[in-house]
Amino acid sequence: MSLRTAQRASLVDQVIDQLKEQITSGSWPMNGKIPTETVLAEQLGVGRNTVREAVRALTHAGLLECRQGDGTYVRATSELSGAMLRRLRQAEQLEILEVRRALEVESARLAATRRTDEDIAGIEAALAERERAWDLDDPDYFVEADLAFHMAVAHATHNLVLIDLYEDFSAALRASITAAGTSLNKSYIPHDAIARAIAAGDATAAERAGHACMEHILIALTESADS
Repeated sequence: MSLRTAQRASLVDQVIDQLKEQITSGSWPMNGKIPTETVLAEQLGVGRNTVREAVRALTHAGLLECRQGDGTYVRATSELSGAMLRRLRQAEQLEILEVRRALEVESARLAATRRTDEDIAGIEAALAERERAWDLDDPDYFVEADLAFHMAVAHATHNLVLIDLYEDFSAALRASITAAGTSLNKSYIPHDAIARAIAAGDATAAERAGHACMEHILIALTESADS
């Protein structure tokens, strides 16, 4: 996606909209560095001060993060996920996991009643990737694979509000999941039961399996905090 030359009226707002489009479309990937002020000013046909104001606004919204001496990076894909990211920074791990449980257990239940053959294939592929990531002992890779599995389950609900909510929430969850993994002393929590129940169309079993996984995490986290 190419950037368009901005018109004179409301330049900052126009630049904000165009930069936001680069973020939400994935042209600028999550955690990736965006072009410099000079490059953006040239592409947009505006002054560097205009670009600087637009970047400052998106940083305040939580979509971008300016790292002194390094550059500016994409931190969230929407204002909602940016707001969640700021809120989660102040939240306790237990609070975050309780919200995860509500989202993921309901996603599993709904997915079991609405999944298509394509959804089942996507969930099984994500599960295999999650297991592969664990075997490779790559924490960052595993976090992404774990989120991808739960995102595949959320997509299988075909509830657009839930999907958007989980996408925004998962963008803010990465640091939380990494910290939770450390607290769990690298104990693997299988998700096979969730995938099997969804494939079988068994909503009760899917809900039970999702609840069991999250309870395992919550109990381990509580024990770690008490030790």
